[in-house]
Amino acid sequence: MTDVDLEFARVRQVLDRPTLRLMSRPTSAAVVSVFRTVFDRDVQYVPAERMHLQVEEHVARLQATGARVPASDSPVDLPDGEVPRPNGRSLCREWVAAQWLVRSNSSDGDEQYSLTSHALEALSLIDALSAERALISESRLAMIVDAVHRWADRAEPDRDAQVRRLDAQIAELQAERDRLARGDEVVTVDEDRMRDGYANITDLIRQLPSDFKRVEEAVATMHREIVEDFRQEVRPIGEILDDYLARTDNLMESTPEGRAFQGAFELLRDDALLLRLRDDITTILGHPFADSLSPTERRTFRGTVGILRQGIEDVLAQRRMLTATLRDQIVAHDVVRDRELDAVLRSVNRGLAAWMDVSSARDRVPLGLLPPSAAVGTLREKFYDPDAESVPPPIEEPDDDVFEEIDVESLRRHGGPLLAELRSVLDASTAGSSVEAFHELPPDQRRPVELFGLAHLLTGHDDFEAGTETAPHRTVRPDGAPVTFHMPTAALPNRGRTAHPDDEPGQEAR
Repeated sequence: MTDVDLEFARVRQVLDRPTLRLMSRPTSAAVVSVFRTVFDRDVQYVPAERMHLQVEEHVARLQATGARVPASDSPVDLPDGEVPRPNGRSLCREWVAAQWLVRSNSSDGDEQYSLTSHALEALSLIDALSAERALISESRLAMIVDAVHRWADRAEPDRDAQVRRLDAQIAELQAERDRLARGDEVVTVDEDRMRDGYANITDLIRQLPSDFKRVEEAVATMHREIVEDFRQEVRPIGEILDDYLARTDNLMESTPEGRAFQGAFELLRDDALLLRLRDDITTILGHPFADSLSPTERRTFRGTVGILRQGIEDVLAQRRMLTATLRDQIVAHDVVRDRELDAVLRSVNRGLAAWMDVSSARDRVPLGLLPPSAAVGTLREKFYDPDAESVPPPIEEPDDDVFEEIDVESLRRHGGPLLAELRSVLDASTAGSSVEAFHELPPDQRRPVELFGLAHLLTGHDDFEAGTETAPHRTVRPDGAPVTFHMPTAALPNRGRTAHPDDEPGQEAR
């Protein structure tokens, strides 16, 4: 093959990846917009039913605006000229087949959807292309130079060269410390350079979800391969266990994604490093340039540590599921039952071979697929119990002296409000307010429960319902204990009260 043939095959293989197929279709804008709307940075899993409804709603809205949307199977025949409504279930099924969505079961057993690494990579690429920034910037070049310098230090085999590098770094840091200790001006970068560095960092952060998802999918693929090999394995059980336990121990070292994740995992297990990362993010957001960031950008940047922890947790969850599956397969593997089944199948093959030697092509053998029903009579469900046949003991006559005699007055004292007595007192009272009329009642009729009856009778009075003025209501419990409650009062209508002997001359009765 020529060079152009090799390049054509390589480019063709790249273009056939699900990531580029998602971005090269005529309906790519609609599909990516739906993914971006349903799966934001805070939502990684969406329940299946909710996903179907959201896809139908978003695609129908885009279709109404004239956008080109993916076609779905319509469950009913529509008249000519009428546009079918999108079917969310059908579209999600197509996207799962295209390796853009993954349908799995949650911890509760409910079905849910999540984006694959290919879809996350496409969304990250679109975010990077839509960002307004220069491809070559000071922060990006400085990051490249710092990374090359740091890894060159680690790759240097000469001890003396490493000592010289460390001495140079110590001298540079000591000079900067002495300058700050003398009280010189603290030099910080301006807003433009800080914004450029922030854009470079967020560009790297956007790639994290797809990278973690790629590792998770690699572990899931190995999970399926191991389970399938285990089911088809014919080797001895001891050899099977040794082989698969070794593959489990070397799980993170058998794929490039696994090796990369193992290195990142060792780095991110350092709690001090994550704490320093969180403090550095807070320092960056405290710079004046951060005032121009939107609340969404600030929240996303502040959640970088959460993205790292969630990605690691998802990959470790796949590893735990693989370990649990292997354990279940090993525990459920019954050697005796497999040998019995193998002996039965071998005897069937021998009988079939002997029958084929003496039979023709049209001979038939009646074969019962199910065993006959066993004729079993009615079985006794329980044995005779003498206690069940014994007569229950007689009921003892209650002692009449146990209970105290209760009269009607005692029941009324502990019962509800006496509405009839309250109404008669209010109608006949010459007091100016309801609280004064209530205090005219004898102590045995000023129980706390009578306040409910008083409130019921005063319903409809504007001043009582508005509650603009409250007054203490002194009540007496049935045991004689006084209790004071505060509640609104109402002015009683003037019923022609005559002047009291203690009233001043000329003062009207109220």
